[in-house]
Order: sequence, then C-alpha cells, then structure tokens
Amino acid sequence: MTASLVTVDLVALLPALLPALGVVLVLVGDALLPRRRLWPLVGVVLLGAGAGAALLGVLAPGAGVVRTLCLPAPDGACLWTSAGPTGALQAGILLSAAAALAMLHDGGRGPRDPAVTSALVLAAATGGAGVAAARDLGSWLVTLELATVPLVALVALRGTRAASHGALTLLVTSLTSFALLVLGSALWLTATGDAAFAADTVATAWADPQRRAVLLLGVVVLLAGLGFKLSLVPFHAWTPQAYSTADLGTTVALAAASKLSALAALLVVVRALAGPVVDARGITVVVGVLAVASMLLGNVMALRQDEVTRLLAWSTVAQAGWVVLPVAALTDDGARAAAAYVLVYAVATVVAFAAVALVGAGPLARFRGLLRTDRLTGGALALALLVLAGLPPGVIGLVAKVVALKPAVDAGLWPLVVVAVLAVVVGIAVYLRWFAVLLSEPGDTGPLAASQVVPTAPAVPRGAARVVLVAGTTVLVLLSALPALLLGLLR
Repeated sequence: MTASLVTVDLVALLPALLPALGVVLVLVGDALLPRRRLWPLVGVVLLGAGAGAALLGVLAPGAGVVRTLCLPAPDGACLWTSAGPTGALQAGILLSAAAALAMLHDGGRGPRDPAVTSALVLAAATGGAGVAAARDLGSWLVTLELATVPLVALVALRGTRAASHGALTLLVTSLTSFALLVLGSALWLTATGDAAFAADTVATAWADPQRRAVLLLGVVVLLAGLGFKLSLVPFHAWTPQAYSTADLGTTVALAAASKLSALAALLVVVRALAGPVVDARGITVVVGVLAVASMLLGNVMALRQDEVTRLLAWSTVAQAGWVVLPVAALTDDGARAAAAYVLVYAVATVVAFAAVALVGAGPLARFRGLLRTDRLTGGALALALLVLAGLPPGVIGLVAKVVALKPAVDAGLWPLVVVAVLAVVVGIAVYLRWFAVLLSEPGDTGPLAASQVVPTAPAVPRGAARVVLVAGTTVLVLLSALPALLLGLLR
C-alpha cells in the first residue's frame, strides 16, 4: 500500500504553496473582514516568503536538483523538478508579482477591491512558480494558463473603456495561445508516447524518422503558443495596447512576472530537447527567426514612440528576442543564458515602470531634466535604461548580452549573432533618446514645441513605488558590481 503513494516534499513546493495559500487566506479573510486594506500587504509578505524559499533551495550548501511529486517505481517519474535556474526564475516571478501588487495599491489608493486584486496577483504568481518546475504536460499547461488568465482580469479591472478593449485583446490572445499549446502538447504526446517532458522518451522519438517529424511539428506549435506570452514577433500585437491601457502595477506584472513565467515554461521544453535532439535545424531556424524579427521590429518601433508606456512595450518585444536568442542553440548553457537575460531584463523593467509611476505616464517630455530635479528617480531610471541598452555603468546589461550571445556563437549560429549585434546599435539609440531627455535642462524643450511639453503631475505620496525603485536599483548596482552573483544562481 505504501509503495503506491506519491512522494511529496512540502518544502520544495513552498514557492507555489505560499502564494496559493495567500489566495485562500485573502478571499476567506475578506469574507470575514470585508473591505480591509491589509490584504495587499499580506500578499506581498507571502510572495516575499515564497521567493525566499525558492532562493534558499538554490543557495543552500550542497543544493542540487530537487524532485518531488514522484511516482512509485518502476516508472519513478517526478512531476516537480527544481534546479538552480528554476529556483532563480521562481524567485524572480514572485518578487516581480510582489512589486506589481505593491504598486497597484500604493498608499492604499487602489481603486479596486484590494482582496480581489491581491487574489488575482497571488494566483498568477502561483501559476508562474508552478510552471517553472512542472515536468508533466497537464501541470505545465494548467499552471502556465494560471500565470496568464488572472492578468486579463487585472487589465479589465481598471474600469475604463480602453482598458476593457485591452483586456479583450489580451483574452483573445490568451485563448489562441492556449489552443496552440494544447495542440502542441497533443503532438508531443503522440510523438513520445509520454505525458511528461522527459529526455529519454524524446531520444526514442527522435531516433524514429516518422515520430521525429511529429515531434518537430509539436515543438514548433508550442513555440508559437509561447510566442504570444513572450511578446515575440509576429505574436506581439497585444503588447502595446495592453501596456498602455492597464494600471502601471498590472503592466509590471505583464512585463516582468508574466515574461519570466513564459520563459520558465519554454525552458522546460528546451531541457527535454537539449540532450537527445541533435542537428535540429528546423527548431533552430524557427527560434532564430522569432528572435531576430523581435529584436529588429521591437527596436525600430520603440524608436518611433513618444509615450513612455508604449515605448517600454515595444522595448519588451525587442528584449524578448534577446531572451530566446540563446535558446536557439538547444543546449543547457543556452537555457541558463536565457534565464540570466530575462532576470536582468525583469529587474530593469520593474525599475523603469516604478520611475514612471513616480513621475506619471505620458510623453517623454514629462521626464525632461528629471536627473536634475529628482536625482533618485532620475538616476534609477537612467541606470535601468543603460542596463537595457547594455552600456556602462549598467554593466550587468552588457554581461547579460554577452552571455546570451555565447551559446549562439558556440553553436555556430553566426547569422543570428550578426543580426543581434546590429540590433544592439538600434537598441542603444532607443534608450539613449530617453536618457538624453533625462539629462536635458528642465526648461529646455529642444526640438519640441512648448505646447507639446506636459508638466509633471503634482507630487503625491507613492511610498511603495519608491521602495520598489530603490530595491530594484540596489539589485542592478549589486549585479553590475558583481555579475558572478547572477551567474552563480544559475549554476
């Protein structure tokens, strides 16, 4: 009787269990004590605790691969597997969700029901932490959608007509993505005969030419489904609209936590393919095309934007290309490089949106002279922009780009490397354009007409946004000074 039981390690499951517990606690607590403003704080605390549990699993002495939810012999498959990159991604997802939740209810001024909003963010974080460690098709699909669907509701909860339209666009995109993911999972199951992402069954399928064709098709369909969630071209159309119509806290969840969750889901597939699949030129070509198209179109469109949230939305599209570039090598080193890049991108993007929350969304002219009038906010935003551009003193951004290029170079993917280097030049122009506005004199309109300049909104208390700004900037400074810290988390 005992031999038939599934083994469960509750400590290993804490990164997902704590935010899930938060959902129950918040909803039950709100039923007993309605309309209290303490629920966002409860959510932030539980998300921070979950991130600590994830990092503890990475940093503990002798930490290695952690497996739980394991089936009994002779199968012995484990449905939850966490290694270094998994724990780091889980921590990034949970901390990004905590920043989003804090910004949604900054100063207790959130216009929505705090319990509902907190429960939605916690549910999305549960899905993100779960998908990073899921190793069976069912759990992978369910947790991936759980990481996405609550964010649709968050966009709609702003209550404006534009937000409703943005939420509808995001919902249609999410449904399309889910349909592709289900189809891709079915093809994977057909090719491998296994309802898990396992290297041994992939190797068996790859050795059979007929099953290999089905497996290749399944992987391509899965890439298309994940492309919607990563904002890769040509699956990116929802991104500028959703970013510009949602609350800034929701936008942080979409730009950081959601992207980390999607990359974590992609790496589950890549790890299953990395060992057994050799000379998979079809997969490499598809990933490479998605990467370079996203880099080029995202940067070109970002260069044309004047409104900051739309600029950051197109920046997300361009950065998504960099995130998946190392994945084209289909190696473990490529998976670690992608994880390193997306973590750096997430921190820099959260800092940028925190600065926007403090100044106010609007045209670039609103940020004119910010480095002179508010050195903390302006300096943090400037550092975030330099990290995204890969320029000193944002050293960690440059390191992340070099790390992302290395697997492609090692695999001999020189066309991808050349296009990526060209995209860097355009990307530098995107971020230096905003950086120049920060450096200019506050009263200097430059080439803009005076009527185009929007005065900075009156100062209002935004304590949580400032805490997020300072914390994120501290992480960027620390990683720029000691890049080995990030690489050590992903060992």
